[in-house]
Amino acid sequence: MIIYLDHQPLAVREGLSVAAALAGSGDERTRTSCTGQPRAPFCGMGVCQECRMTIDGRRQLACQTLCREGLHVERTP
Repeated sequence: MIIYLDHQPLAVREGLSVAAALAGSGDERTRTSCTGQPRAPFCGMGVCQECRMTIDGRRQLACQTLCREGLHVERTP
């Protein structure tokens, strides 16, 4: 299936979380910290909040969101 990461198509397997799809893409960055450092998922279960992304126009946790066809995901600055 295809999702869109920062407006670019990304082929992913069905059933993956957005965080897992990012890890498989080779660039697992989800956002940039207030000091300008790249951040990525850490805990994998939503506690650390490092995987906050804009998913279909809403701020959500990538580790708790399953990929589906046509999903639009944007890294959060």
